[in-house]
Amino acid sequence: MLERLKRWRAARFEARHPFPAADWDEARARLPLLAALPEDDAGRLGQRAWWFAHAKRLSRHPELDAAIDFDAAARLAIAAQACLLTLGWDERTHRQAFAGVHEILIVPDAFHRRVEELDEFGVMHEYDDERAGETSHQGPVVVAYPDLMESGHLDGFNVVIHELAHKLDMANSLGADGFPPLPGDIDPRDWHRVFTAVWDDLQAHLARGEATPIDDYAASQPGECFAVACEYFFSAPEALHDAYPALYTLLTRYFRQDPLAWRAESAT
Repeated sequence: MLERLKRWRAARFEARHPFPAADWDEARARLPLLAALPEDDAGRLGQRAWWFAHAKRLSRHPELDAAIDFDAAARLAIAAQACLLTLGWDERTHRQAFAGVHEILIVPDAFHRRVEELDEFGVMHEYDDERAGETSHQGPVVVAYPDLMESGHLDGFNVVIHELAHKLDMANSLGADGFPPLPGDIDPRDWHRVFTAVWDDLQAHLARGEATPIDDYAASQPGECFAVACEYFFSAPEALHDAYPALYTLLTRYFRQDPLAWRAESAT
């Protein structure tokens, strides 16, 4: 009965909202990240993105230039970058993972937040933090327009993936701590061990005054380490694999995807 209901709902949605194949082709043409997907994966992603674009609100800040137009292809492109995170999961898991996502709010520019942090010695530090995006447990996913326009390439930067990774992270806590709900085949001790090794290596690079193998924002907090790793996993998998092969392998198990294989397939 449940499966019949699901099929009926899917058929009803498709009848009311026919999939816009031409807009999806345009979305892929605009973003190298989407263009790099194998056709089968791209087809599944397009369908999920179409549902996501209808189920979630995509809003513009009132101060955003009215001349900036988010057409159907642009909306699909944003939704697809979000849904790329869960493409390897079944439909039920995908929808549960994004149950806390209600709105993606696009603001005109990066913004500042006053941050208080307690260091390992018990000293409180206050500073202004400039952000390209922001996410809270049940609040909107906020992304800055300029950074949104810089996302979708194959360079390790993607504000949509970054902020949606925080949402995955928050599914078992009120904050992003770098420890999202794990599937049964991943031992939490393995997750902790691999990410701790990456964290320690990033801190060691900074202590020596050296450039970090991935964006040094990953060294600011464990939650940011996970989110930055997700950005690299999907948009620069070679760089992540070369720097931290154990982390790349762990994320292939978590996301049930292998972006390096996509690159190999698209190259043939």
